[in-house]
Amino acid sequence: MMPQKDTAQSSFDTRVPSFLIGGTTSGSGKTTITLGILAALSARGLAVQPFKCGPDFIDPSLHRMVTGRISSNLDLRMCGPEFCRNTFNRRLFGQGGGVVGVVEGVMGLFDGGLSSSAALATALDMPVVLVIDARSAAESVAAVLKGFEVYDPQVQIRGVIFNRVGSERHVELIRGAVERSCQARILGFFPRDTRFEIPDRHLGLHMGEESPLDGIQLAGLVAAVEKHIDLDGLLSLGTSRVSNQVYSHSPLKLRGTSLKLAVARDMPFCFYYEDNLTILEKAGFELLMFSPLHDQRLPEGMDALYLGGGYPELHASALSRNVAMRTAIADWAKGGGVVHAECGGFMYLCEELIDLDGKAHAMAGVFPATVKMQSRLSRLGYRQPRLRKDCLWGKKGEVLYGHEFHYSVIERMDPSVETIYQLEDGRSEGFKVGNAVGGYIHFHFGQTEKNVDAFYNYIMQMQKG
Repeated sequence: MMPQKDTAQSSFDTRVPSFLIGGTTSGSGKTTITLGILAALSARGLAVQPFKCGPDFIDPSLHRMVTGRISSNLDLRMCGPEFCRNTFNRRLFGQGGGVVGVVEGVMGLFDGGLSSSAALATALDMPVVLVIDARSAAESVAAVLKGFEVYDPQVQIRGVIFNRVGSERHVELIRGAVERSCQARILGFFPRDTRFEIPDRHLGLHMGEESPLDGIQLAGLVAAVEKHIDLDGLLSLGTSRVSNQVYSHSPLKLRGTSLKLAVARDMPFCFYYEDNLTILEKAGFELLMFSPLHDQRLPEGMDALYLGGGYPELHASALSRNVAMRTAIADWAKGGGVVHAECGGFMYLCEELIDLDGKAHAMAGVFPATVKMQSRLSRLGYRQPRLRKDCLWGKKGEVLYGHEFHYSVIERMDPSVETIYQLEDGRSEGFKVGNAVGGYIHFHFGQTEKNVDAFYNYIMQMQKG
């Protein structure tokens, strides 16, 4: 389906087929359904642009695996409404014919208030496709759908896909009940099929870079979607307006000289918001990717170091054995080099990491601390750290935005280590040793670009002495 010119708007607006795939609950199967639809539409030759509602790192990597396109996180609470709209526009506007926007929701459709899938669909004026797990019900799913349809009239539930359907009789019972009582268009009945299930672990599904679905599985998923889901009906549900309009001027300055930011990127350190990397580049950073797992030295000419989150606990032995890299990073930090580390990156900068078997692994040793893995989730949720002092991320009192999700705990931290921000629950974090700062929060700079500018200026000041 071709984008349609919106004659009611300016010449810089178009309307693009788009929809949000939401679920009634977590575990309804919306990720598998989303991946199948992304892959099937891509196989048809469409330019499929994926997005993810919420702060998740894993689903966007799976989207990229099947489409070859960066999937942006759209989170009204963490990123801000303006960022979400601008990013939606930037990814979709001017892509030519055959473009379609697909947003994967988070949790149940209405879960999360401001950060919910429903709130995002409303903000982007986007139709919703609801995925309902029909595994243990028949006619009763019509009541579930009806409840979702009437709960919030602003949310446009235009289509429904029933997942994990068992038989033709099962289909007949569901169809009859839905057609008698509901408004949403039935777009498909997807069968139970474990061949398409992606393996998971403590932080969620496997990353797209790990190719959790091989070529045969992906081809089978595409064939199943083509057979069981009405893709033409899906594409005709509705459109969203996209524009080349910029809603505000960026606070980032245009610079003639760029700083080189070394970014740890491999399987132990794979949790990065792609739009953060874009913002860093826009701020004047040249990104130098390297692997703490495999490389023996830091990138030449670097001006600062960024260690994101990921799975250092799964690669603790190998990271520990790479003494050359651990030493290089420790020397950089001890020499006054600027470092920002988030979650897994912070864990790597501690003196040791204790795994679930109780084995201690030597890490980089920048922070005089020990972190220990737990079998249960330690902390989860949105965070708004407030800076306690002027620092590399800005001025005292300024607020940053991010998310925290980890299974490890700090078992030991030298009490003399200072912290640069305070959280809403009163905890102080953002541990600082020299010019190295680390903590568990994954920052998103969507509504704090000025703090990225402050980060750049801080590095420049450190170099000037």
